[in-house]
Amino acid sequence: MTRQLTYEDHCAEIITQSHRLRTLINDAGGAEGADLTTPVPSCPGWNVGQLVRHLGGTQRWAETIVRTRAPQPPPDDDFRDLSPYADEDPAVLEPWLAESAAQLADTLRAAGPDAQMWTPLPGHGGTARFFARRMAHETLIHRADAALAVGADFTVDESVAIDALDEWMELGALPQMFDFHPERRELLGPDRTLHFHATDTPPEAAAEWLVDLTGDTITWRRAHEKATVAVRGPLTDLLLLVYRRRPVTSTDLEILGDSTLLNFWLERVGFG
Repeated sequence: MTRQLTYEDHCAEIITQSHRLRTLINDAGGAEGADLTTPVPSCPGWNVGQLVRHLGGTQRWAETIVRTRAPQPPPDDDFRDLSPYADEDPAVLEPWLAESAAQLADTLRAAGPDAQMWTPLPGHGGTARFFARRMAHETLIHRADAALAVGADFTVDESVAIDALDEWMELGALPQMFDFHPERRELLGPDRTLHFHATDTPPEAAAEWLVDLTGDTITWRRAHEKATVAVRGPLTDLLLLVYRRRPVTSTDLEILGDSTLLNFWLERVGFG
């Protein structure tokens, strides 16, 4: 099985993915770099500059929570309302994002994985471990958004992509989420299972996921099993699919079985 990412790996990925996003912006569009006013189709209403402001603002928001061991979330208006950032200067934005990522990673390392604080997960007893993993993959997926917007290639290390899919499955299957999103109960029913199979990974990676909707809650496991609908394709494309950055109709994906169930599931449990 692929190496499991550690807390330190997640801290490092926050910096790595931010750096790759900054490099993408520099390399796109020739000598002038990417046009930061380019719309981001996967984040309607945002352009590339606003996407980066949202990401860096989220990183700084998380850094404040970890540094102060906040018992409740601080305001997040500054990275939700992006109207002031419609025409960003790359010379200002790129070092600002680098600083945001470095500050968050440094603060997470100083706190350690078991430091107690508020997290958006239901219940109590959240730790810095949540923010390290969540912000690593938040940064990864927003790099994908930028790449899709400017037409750049998007690649992900195998272990990172698998961990991002595992995290997505875990968050999407939390039973407490029914309290916040009661419409998710509509997913449950007999003969409702989904299988995702990465076709470009070695067998030892075990890059297969089975989502089971037949019980009282949503469950998932890494397994090779028959299902009501199966999705086969490259690992990165599966990652982009579950994050709704790649359409079900993508030619890189093979859908076998009930595609209506796949669409229904993606609609109900989507986030990020």
